Amino acid sequence: MTTEHIKMPDVAPLLRYVADGVQTQFIYPFPIFADEDISIYFDGAEQFSGFTIAGAGETTGGTVTFDTAPANSIVVMIERRMPLERLTDFLEGGDFSARAINNELDFLIGAIQQVGRDQAPMLRYTDDEAPGKIELPTKAIRANMVLGFDGDGDPVAVSTEGVMASPDFTASGTGAATRSSTDKFSDLISVKDFGAVGDGVADDTLPIQQALAAHFNVFLPEGTYLITSPITLGFGQSLFGAGRASAIKCQSNLFNAIDVPASMTRIADLKIEGGKIAIALAGGVNECVQNSVADVTVVGCDTGIQLDGGASSSFPCYWNNFNRILIEQPEVQGVHLTKSGAGDTPNANSFYAVRVYSKGAGTTGSGFYIEDGGNMNRFVDCEANVNGPTATACFRLGANANKTALVNLYTESTNTVPNVQLDAGSVETSIINLHAQSDGAAIFDNSGGNYDAYNAGSPDKNTLRKTTITDLKATLMRFDTEFINTAGTTLLDLSHSVHIVDATAGAITIELPLAANAVGVEMVIKKKDNTENIVTVSETGAGAGPDGSDLQLGGEGDYMTVLSNGAQWFIISSNRMAGNTRFIDSSGTVDIDMSVDTYLLSSFGGVMTSRLPPANAAEAIGRTITLKKTDSSANAITVTEQGGNGPDQSSYSLPGQYDAVTVVSDGGKWFIVSTHT
Repeated sequence: MTTEHIKMPDVAPLLRYVADGVQTQFIYPFPIFADEDISIYFDGAEQFSGFTIAGAGETTGGTVTFDTAPANSIVVMIERRMPLERLTDFLEGGDFSARAINNELDFLIGAIQQVGRDQAPMLRYTDDEAPGKIELPTKAIRANMVLGFDGDGDPVAVSTEGVMASPDFTASGTGAATRSSTDKFSDLISVKDFGAVGDGVADDTLPIQQALAAHFNVFLPEGTYLITSPITLGFGQSLFGAGRASAIKCQSNLFNAIDVPASMTRIADLKIEGGKIAIALAGGVNECVQNSVADVTVVGCDTGIQLDGGASSSFPCYWNNFNRILIEQPEVQGVHLTKSGAGDTPNANSFYAVRVYSKGAGTTGSGFYIEDGGNMNRFVDCEANVNGPTATACFRLGANANKTALVNLYTESTNTVPNVQLDAGSVETSIINLHAQSDGAAIFDNSGGNYDAYNAGSPDKNTLRKTTITDLKATLMRFDTEFINTAGTTLLDLSHSVHIVDATAGAITIELPLAANAVGVEMVIKKKDNTENIVTVSETGAGAGPDGSDLQLGGEGDYMTVLSNGAQWFIISSNRMAGNTRFIDSSGTVDIDMSVDTYLLSSFGGVMTSRLPPANAAEAIGRTITLKKTDSSANAITVTEQGGNGPDQSSYSLPGQYDAVTVVSDGGKWFIVSTHT
């Protein structure tokens, strides 16, 4: 780029050459502001690749250099074609930049020259004639007519009878309308209407390009159409064939077969042989959204289908649809979602019944590789059958794959290639109904468990992350267990719920995570060794520990279960919890309600009868309790049983201070376990 602004000479912004099959460099003598301002045509068909532009910003113009010399006799047209838009705003009261003003004026002159060139070839009245009527007859009047002129020289619709007579066409069936054959033939435009041969030998690139340059919907009849450069579809265009019998064949794998840099296009019912990328969708110059590819077979390409976020987030690659696609023998990737520039990742694209099949050929990449992608790219009823050992995976989720859904996926390989590989960085992958036939891992996870699986994976068919269940019926529950035997301090994370601790090598302190980071989490800690080394359970950081303090597990089999409510850890169960005690100061008959483990009884006010419930009472069966006299009076406490004989089939007396008895019920009788007198 020169440091001075462009001078806009009086040079028409268009030049034509007739190619000789040898020349590769062509000069354009008019200035352009950027490479994108140049449009290049072969016999009227716009070209989008295979050339390099030099000289942007130069007043004298520059050159266009083709990778391969255009074929002999082709008309090469080089045109400056700029978007007619204003690029600069001047602020009220702000400084004026001479460069900005000069550039704006240059754009205006360039736009005027462009409009002038567009008008130059138009039919118009001579300067010495007063213009007459310029409106055409209405569409209804001029349909199936030719344009003529009346006695005043004004345009009128003239019948074709006697001028270009052709037989009419009337479809069979009630209500069919008669149409001219010319009108009927215009319904369907074939590439053969533009000279395509379809014998697999003749170069049909230009006829296909010319057909697409002239029409939105182009038909590819049965045949093999050899191409030597990419076929590009513009906004809203359709290219469709007659099934696998309609084949586009790339001369080599050095270029893409079909490029789609636009939106609302349709590719259907055809076959593509070879090519660097068979169908390449890319945002970057235009939005690449809502395109459709259906009933297409791809054979022998490097990559079958590629979606590229491109260079600008303003022109994304979103919402494209692929249905019933077969990609055979791809050398690199079957389907590839990527981002080659500063654009957004390919998002929210849908793939239904897309099958990648190596068919014995080597594949260096993956059947499907979602290198970059987000916001629910969906793969439903798809299949990846790749040939190892060179393949990376049947289906691979890359580091920038986010929120990808795989439903009813079939994967197969000849050896240990992973069925589904999750790279580190991939997040929120959903896998439902995976039929994995490769000997490799069903789900080879490097994402740190950042995926959900239902009827997918091995040995666990279901892998769920944070889940809320309002009603659960489980016939078998299994808990992930962690074994800890390192002396010192171990900080627990949220990856396991049961922790077996062996303190043989030395005392161990187990630190629970902060309660605030573990809302609703339940954990079990159990000491398994018989050494005197203590296992202390506390809380990390500023936490106060379970039930507000540390708890020690000193004996073999000591355990505790704790639960966090987000504010504090609470002990739910433990064999190290202090037993509950009740003090009763009374006289007469006192019924024991079995609500605590130890009853401290004072008979200071008078003799007391302490009655146990019947041994077969629900609250008594299997329970052990202790009754102890605490006062120094001479008033005895007699232990009896309601409706029964008492412990060991008789009443038991506690006459002195600190006398105690411990009893247990087996559901039939009360038995004395121990006494203290």
